[in-house]
Amino acid sequence: MSSENFVLQEIPILLRNIESGNFIGGINRMGETLVRVGTTYIPVKDVEKSSNWYVNKLGAELSYQDCDKAIINFANQSFFLVKAGENQSANFYDANGNERFSVTFEVNGLNSLERIHHEFIEKGINTGAIEDRGHAGRNFVFSDLDGNKFDVWSELSPSFKEKNDIL
Repeated sequence: MSSENFVLQEIPILLRNIESGNFIGGINRMGETLVRVGTTYIPVKDVEKSSNWYVNKLGAELSYQDCDKAIINFANQSFFLVKAGENQSANFYDANGNERFSVTFEVNGLNSLERIHHEFIEKGINTGAIEDRGHAGRNFVFSDLDGNKFDVWSELSPSFKEKNDIL
């Protein structure tokens, strides 16, 4: 096969890779890295009560529900609420014995953080105080009906801001 024929055969493959995001800025990215988190699983006691809580308190969109699970969408991600055994949560304990969250949501700036903090309190969501943890921005922690803890941070990731044209 001539090099000209080889190049002609490879052009459609190259175009598919560019369209799918596997070839960016002259770098072939096929299989190179994980792209995003698509779904987070959250253990719950009662799927129906929990899905209603997420829809009514956090503005989630319910995509699917049966007796064992619900799929909800918010914050640019899907979450599976999965019926779990007693005393299950997504939380964990650090080396110092402090119970921790495993997910941090981001908002665009301190004013947004303060507004959502106030809204969560008004909605009756179990919401902690706004904290200065010694790094950029401020945070607060809230919990769902089952005690699953989540963090909210006042700083959007620079790459997210760039991709979504957020100033």
